[in-house]
Amino acid sequence: MSARNDVAPSTLGVELHDFGVEVEYIDNRTTVYRGVPQTVTGTLSTGPGKEVHVLVTDPTETEGVMMYVNDLKTHDEVLESSGVGRVILAEEEEEELFPGVVVRRLPGHRFEVEADPDVARGRVFVFVEDDWGEDSYEFVSE
Repeated sequence: MSARNDVAPSTLGVELHDFGVEVEYIDNRTTVYRGVPQTVTGTLSTGPGKEVHVLVTDPTETEGVMMYVNDLKTHDEVLESSGVGRVILAEEEEEELFPGVVVRRLPGHRFEVEADPDVARGRVFVFVEDDWGEDSYEFVSE
């Protein structure tokens, strides 16, 4: 089976800590995106070649849904068993991941994420990472 299909997300457990955001997958594994997220309004542009993960919480901030953007490493079965979704975008293509959250692929393997937390009805986090580090962002209303 190809590792390059869109995968629908499931509801995941979320815990917000002063040291980062903890996500519990449906297979009971957990991961922590470390660091206090930088706040951003409107649009976030990533550097080239970065992995992009988008998490939107529910209003209680205890559950959420997560999407990997253009992840070509993780097989469909792994994503499905974890509850993480995936969207694959061609250059210049965009998609509304969730209400109020749009991602677009730019030339040069870059991405733009645009989010309105009021429309999303929860907190919107973006985690941008590569082999050298990880950055965390949270969209806030203007």
